[in-house]
Amino acid sequence: MPLLEAVGLSKSFGPVEVLKEVSLGVNPGEVHAIIGENGAGKSTLMKLLSGHLQPTRGEMRIGGETVALTGPVDAERRGIVLVHQEILLAPDLTVAQNVYLGRELRKGLTVDDRAMNAGARQAVRDLGADIDPQVVVGRLSIAQRQLVQIARVLLVPHHVVIFDEPTASLTPIETEALLKVIAAIRAKGVGVFYISHRLPEVKEIADKVSVLRDGRLVASHPASTLEPVDMARLMVGRDVAKLYPDRHAEATREAVLEVEDFSVPGFAQNASFTLRKGEILGFAGLVGAGRTELMEGIVGLRPGRGGLRVNGAAAHFPNVDASLKAGIAYLSEDRKGKGLLLAEELSINLTLASLHKFQRGLQIDRARERAALNKAIGEFDIRAGRKDMLAGQLSGGNQQKLLLAKMMMTDPGIIIIDEPTRGIDIGTKQQIYKFIAELAAEGRSIIVVSSEMQELIGICDRIVVMRAGHVVGEVSGEHMNENEIVVLATGVKSAEAA
Repeated sequence: MPLLEAVGLSKSFGPVEVLKEVSLGVNPGEVHAIIGENGAGKSTLMKLLSGHLQPTRGEMRIGGETVALTGPVDAERRGIVLVHQEILLAPDLTVAQNVYLGRELRKGLTVDDRAMNAGARQAVRDLGADIDPQVVVGRLSIAQRQLVQIARVLLVPHHVVIFDEPTASLTPIETEALLKVIAAIRAKGVGVFYISHRLPEVKEIADKVSVLRDGRLVASHPASTLEPVDMARLMVGRDVAKLYPDRHAEATREAVLEVEDFSVPGFAQNASFTLRKGEILGFAGLVGAGRTELMEGIVGLRPGRGGLRVNGAAAHFPNVDASLKAGIAYLSEDRKGKGLLLAEELSINLTLASLHKFQRGLQIDRARERAALNKAIGEFDIRAGRKDMLAGQLSGGNQQKLLLAKMMMTDPGIIIIDEPTRGIDIGTKQQIYKFIAELAAEGRSIIVVSSEMQELIGICDRIVVMRAGHVVGEVSGEHMNENEIVVLATGVKSAEAA
């Protein structure tokens, strides 16, 4: 008998039905993967099953008994917990305070900080990470915050755990540690719903795979009968075997960005690298390696010091406006928090970084703005139900396309993209890779920071590897493989020994 079951679940938001008559369940000791393109209804289904939303039609059953969850607290009381795709932590509290928020450990009449620090440290270590439990969460990277969020959820007594894109911002090593944790809780008889766009890890961990498309359940098979390419075909309804585009024309030797002994205090030390015209340069490393912070320092989002040359001329960027004016566009890994204004319309988001182009006196030329949006929707295949919808109403993949279109409005020569496909389905990944290759073919230079090694290997000309805030090596050609990257990223042994 399923631990948790959906029977004919449907969900509408106003006149739009996003989930349509979905029936599925999870058994004790089973990992049931739910896959589909962005906007297919996966997260909506998981929020229904965990009490965060109520269905328009249909019912849920726990142990065969029909229930009506009144909210997430009710679901947790019944042993159903959800690891959200979005980071839901208090940034001004410490790791330990977040892990135990609302269920603090006490020693007499006072909070037992020592016990909470020890418990939080161990909970995070169980996920393969070593994070100081007393550090404020706002200082952590996106990946570290995700691990803290998972640790918090798994401390709740549970019979069913729902993971919504838990590894989207994790490197392969952190992902491997999490998959071991999932295997361990499965062995205890816990049921697991698992959403991920990383199809090889779905193949590795899942017992059953169900596919959603346009809000409907279109397939459900034992995982042993499917390969990742089969899953991709079921998701998008077409063949996506060729994920990465053909290599673009070889980059020139002309340096467009030279970084020498550049440091971002507390995150990166004495980093040096060169980006060439028409090149796609990758940055690999484990969580906490300093890749994101280094890029933020270069473009003026963080204090940084060291040598910078753009097109041969010495440069220093005290803020991001200065780097934009110099032709450098930065696409944040946190597209929801730092890249887009989710409560504003698409046109406002599109033109935000290039408003001077749309000024008419003291006002914005809304007609030109709408024309620019129409063009961007066509060029970047932004799938929006209405042109006046809010950015927050787009799927993750379409938000990323909008962010890319927004930054391209500034006509940059250098584009830095941090985690370009985090939380994005395989069909949209294919499009993003094509966009990046086309930009390089135009002669623009691109830096890609990614936690997915296969992504970097598939699209980059060279890959710089960072470890603990330092650039520790570079790979290219036949040396651009997972083994050599992991050796450099972990420092387990020298690259020569690899």
